[in-house]
Amino acid sequence: MLDQLSAWRDAALRALREARDEKAVEQVTWTFLGRNGHVTGVLRGVGKLPPEERAAAGAAANQVKRALEAAVEQRLQELAQARLAEIGETDAIDVTFPGPPLPIGRLHVLTQVQREIETILESIGYHVELGPEVETDWYNFEALNLPKGHASRDVQDTFFLNESEELLLRTHTSSVQIRAMERLKEPPIYAIVPGRTYRRDATDATHLTSFMQLEALAIDEGLTVGDLKGTILYFAQSLWGADRRVRIRPHHFPYTEPSFEFDLSCGVCGGTGCRSCGQDGWLEVGGCGMVHPNVLRNGGIDPDRYSGFAWGFGIERMAMLKYDIEDLRLFYDNDTRFLEQF
Repeated sequence: MLDQLSAWRDAALRALREARDEKAVEQVTWTFLGRNGHVTGVLRGVGKLPPEERAAAGAAANQVKRALEAAVEQRLQELAQARLAEIGETDAIDVTFPGPPLPIGRLHVLTQVQREIETILESIGYHVELGPEVETDWYNFEALNLPKGHASRDVQDTFFLNESEELLLRTHTSSVQIRAMERLKEPPIYAIVPGRTYRRDATDATHLTSFMQLEALAIDEGLTVGDLKGTILYFAQSLWGADRRVRIRPHHFPYTEPSFEFDLSCGVCGGTGCRSCGQDGWLEVGGCGMVHPNVLRNGGIDPDRYSGFAWGFGIERMAMLKYDIEDLRLFYDNDTRFLEQF
């Protein structure tokens, strides 16, 4: 591996010296340091080495990466200085000549993933519902079968906005379930609820205090767990490919009965087990279940006539699975080198 790193470093430095413009430098950067670049690939392979070799290999790979990043910056500065010197040698600048084109922005990767999910579900009859991010205790907790004193409230770690704890930043988009039932009044109801949510979580590679969720709600006559799983399977195969499989596992949520968590077969190993899925063959995606009768009643729906199911997940989690990203903080660091890959 060390010989390979040395070879990639020398090749990259040689290519940078030969680069005659910023576009050529960008191509070299992408080839060696991009998401699928040569040096990046070596870094990803460090975990497969014997434990006694990982530290040295990881340090060497990071050293090469930093050296190449510094060489890229230096070459860009050299090209900029050369361009200024060339301009200075001319007798005059034609101020009527068109300027260079301005860089064009693009949709953030999370917005792209959210819109793709919305399009998939809208194609089977769902529509988008929106709700406030500042919620009341009723919509966020009590109407969802989470009365005051319920043990599950401790898990939410809520941001309350007043001393009476009646006003808060919503901890999930499930709060819009009740609002959708109240607004639409009569089933059938097929709604998806994307939006930002807030929890007092410690920030790490898989948790943020502010993150995005998407909730799907279906209420109609005769809906079953089979309809729930079929919908999730259609969604998963539409987003990740027809070879992906879905499984549901028993779980507990106060607002659904029965409740499940659903997993997606690993796209790296095809479900046989690998480092990406912890040798399990499955990746945890989100929660789901049949809407609890109390929740239907609180939304003004007759649970004796209608049944429903709900399922949800983090949009960041969907993007991480779709693009093989290991740290969701990268989505919010505003590093254009990362964002411009999507």
